[in-house]
Amino acid sequence: MITAGMLGLMIVVLGLRVSAIRRSAHVSLGDGGNPLLEERIRAHGNAVETIPIALILLGLAERALGQPWYLVAMAVVLVVSRLIHPIGMARPSPNAARVLGILGTWSVIGILALILIGSGIRLCRACLLGA
Repeated sequence: MITAGMLGLMIVVLGLRVSAIRRSAHVSLGDGGNPLLEERIRAHGNAVETIPIALILLGLAERALGQPWYLVAMAVVLVVSRLIHPIGMARPSPNAARVLGILGTWSVIGILALILIGSGIRLCRACLLGA
């Protein structure tokens, strides 16, 4: 819940940053050719594209496994990764913050997906053997 709350607030802050530039640049739709607006739109968009699946996977893993230390560690990595990614988006590319932010996010998503596949296979096997 803490992870979801923190990441939810992060999405709101990133969205407010987009809105602030839209108002000051008088751009209603798109980026109007404004590089700062484009960067903020993508930072917000990237968060919205990756955070929901990460939270779904994390929630399912917690439901299946409880809260072992490695799920807590992945939640921390996810929050830190999502915090540093928009910092990297605001800097010339390539840069460490952007790369580490997305690699951390993808790693957490990939590891959680593998954990859930393994848990699902074990559960299915137990169901089939018990039937």
